[in-house]
Amino acid sequence: MTTAIATMAAAVVAAPGEARVERVPVPEVGPHEALVRIEGCGVCASSIPLWEGRPWFSYPLEPGEPGHEGWGIVEAGALEPGTRVALLSHHAFAQYDVAPAEHCVPIDDPLPGEALACAVNVVRRADVKDGTRVAVVGMGFLGTVVAELCERRGAEVARVRRDTPVLGAFERVIECAGTQSALDTASRLVAERGRLVVAGYHQDGLRTIDLQSWNWRGLDVVNAHERDAAAYVRGMHEAAELDLDVDRLLTHRFPLERLDDAFAAAIERPPGFVKAWVEP
Repeated sequence: MTTAIATMAAAVVAAPGEARVERVPVPEVGPHEALVRIEGCGVCASSIPLWEGRPWFSYPLEPGEPGHEGWGIVEAGALEPGTRVALLSHHAFAQYDVAPAEHCVPIDDPLPGEALACAVNVVRRADVKDGTRVAVVGMGFLGTVVAELCERRGAEVARVRRDTPVLGAFERVIECAGTQSALDTASRLVAERGRLVVAGYHQDGLRTIDLQSWNWRGLDVVNAHERDAAAYVRGMHEAAELDLDVDRLLTHRFPLERLDDAFAAAIERPPGFVKAWVEP
């Protein structure tokens, strides 16, 4: 007699720009892990190159990849069933995902915890204080949240988009777009002895910088990306206490079967767009 294996729906990115939904086994839960029924998962702009395809990526991706902004309800494992959590994981474009219990943060309402933790950590690394003059370059999801968090600290914030004419020099300039043009713009806006904070995810090729200008102005340059899971979890806890208007940030919802449309929205950024998310 064979025992039926529980299955779930999961998105599989089979090739650049090509996603399909497959039935795959529900992930097994280890002794210190939690099985989470996913309610939603944000589409991160950093995943766009992976979706579009680059020579250094391999396909197909694992089921649920590259979903890393998930939240949902604990169903089994080391946490109390029924608890809503934001989780630090990488396979949340699926009905279920598993994460270490210590990587799950209790939340009251739907919340893309990992994405908000990035913004929290960026502002912390930028060392923004009351009265600091800050320019945020790139007003996608990350830039939008970073700008709001800087203002909550009492900073004077300029929001810089592609067509925004900006004059003057700023003590802190936070680049949030991950493109060469945004990096160039951000570099020009930093005051002498100011701090350039690179928060955009530059993963689609080499970048050039005007190092002579950086040297002459004596800039501090900070890479605001964290690679320590504990830093992300700490940021998720802080984000859960921020009382942000998440409905204003999660603007475009798609079912799992339309993951391709969710990525298209993230690339094309239609009017009113801030972040796309998928609902299994």
